[in-house]
Amino acid sequence: MTRNMGMVDRALRAVVGVALVALAATGTIGAWGWIGVVPLATAAIGWCPAYAPFGISTCPSRA
Repeated sequence: MTRNMGMVDRALRAVVGVALVALAATGTIGAWGWIGVVPLATAAIGWCPAYAPFGISTCPSRA
């Protein structure tokens, strides 16, 4: 798997993922908040499976 996520994209996903998981863990939102694990995982590996079929990449080009 080639990375297709840049640092800003990864950071935003990590923040959203942590927020969702924290809200779910404290009972502020329902169990659906555990879906925050998905953006956390994609941020950790730097590859988004939804980007792949469309050829999207937020990584800076290497010249």
